[in-house]
Amino acid sequence: MTPELDTLDHLVLTVADIPATITFYTQSLGMTHTPFTVADGTTRHALRFGDMKINLHQCGAEFEPKAAHVQTGSADLCFLTATPLAQWQEHLAKHGTKVENGPVARTGATGPILSVYLRDLDGNLIEISTQT
Repeated sequence: MTPELDTLDHLVLTVADIPATITFYTQSLGMTHTPFTVADGTTRHALRFGDMKINLHQCGAEFEPKAAHVQTGSADLCFLTATPLAQWQEHLAKHGTKVENGPVARTGATGPILSVYLRDLDGNLIEISTQT
C-alpha cells in the first residue's frame, strides 16, 4: 500500500524584509503574526491563517535545512476565502494593494474557483479565491 499525505502543515517564504512582510500579510491579508522559539532559543516568525502557517526566512540568513535554490519572489500561492471578492478588492484598495488581475474563473484543487491576483512586497504571486 502506498503511503498518503493528509494536509500541508506549513510552507516557507524567503523574504527580503521580515518586518515589512509581516505588516503586509497581517494588514492586507488578515493573517496573524506568530513568533515562536525553537530548540536553540532563537525566535522565528510565522504568519497564521486558519489551521495553516507560513514560516518566514530572511533572505541570506535562512535556516537549515532549506530549499536548494532559495530566492525571494518565486512563490505562487492560492488562498481560499468565504468572503466575497468584491469585499476583498475594497479592503486591498484601502491598504494600497493593487489587484493585478481578476476576478477570473480558475480551477482549484477541489473544483471551480473565482480568483483575484496581487503581489506581495517580494513579488510573490498571491491568488485570493472563492469556491464556485
